[in-house]
Amino acid sequence: MERIASALGDSARWRIVELLAERPRSVGELAELTGARQPQTTKHLQTLARAGLVTVHPLGQRRVYALEPEPLAALAGRVRDLVATAAAHAGERDVVARYRAAIEAESALADRDRWADGRAFTFERVLAAARDVVWRHWVEPDLLASWWAPPSMTVTDCALEPRAGGRAVLEYRDAEGRYRSEGTVHAARRGEHLDFDLSVLDAAGAVSFTGHYDLTLTDAPDGTRLRLDLRITGTTVEAVPHIAGIGTGWGQVLDHLAAAVTTHTPKEPRP
Repeated sequence: MERIASALGDSARWRIVELLAERPRSVGELAELTGARQPQTTKHLQTLARAGLVTVHPLGQRRVYALEPEPLAALAGRVRDLVATAAAHAGERDVVARYRAAIEAESALADRDRWADGRAFTFERVLAAARDVVWRHWVEPDLLASWWAPPSMTVTDCALEPRAGGRAVLEYRDAEGRYRSEGTVHAARRGEHLDFDLSVLDAAGAVSFTGHYDLTLTDAPDGTRLRLDLRITGTTVEAVPHIAGIGTGWGQVLDHLAAAVTTHTPKEPRP
């Protein structure tokens, strides 16, 4: 397939294929129609032949080339598959476009430190799982790591220790680098409430901003109603990409949580 795509990547060879799609033609005719010299045309035809796109038929002293449609049909099938895949994932491209627009908008506002202090966000979900299952996905590190990261990221360290003074940590990485947030849990009621801070750190370990989180879980007819309130303080000018991504990022990870608790097999709670 790669050889076919490479052969068709040259505009002169593409024109030859277009002409041969109409009917078989000789080298001389192809050279005349494309405005190229015969030796150059012959080289193009040899490349197309090696890719299986054309065959040569010696007819007396003439050599006539004919198009082989099967490789083109296979390539067309691959292209259709790519188009279908791209269409199925159009939402992910929309996320990137929205994120870029958000960065541009926030950059216009970030003219000084503390520019976003006091900004608040609220996220709500109804999750198809019991409150204890949802709670454990927040406080058990292995379950927390299964959902608490944006797409394409890998969690390398995470913890929300459900007690006052407990450790709050989120670290994840991708091919571009490592990202870490640290903080403290201030209050916890099993299966109901979690109050914690997380400070996003830059590459040097300095705080870019701090998020104050208030998580509440209540019973709902179809499972558990989750509400997460977030308030921002201590924002630096350099925090623009982080602030711009909060809405989209938390939307995505809570979608991951919804999928994780739905597929989770309940087990006896830890004592």
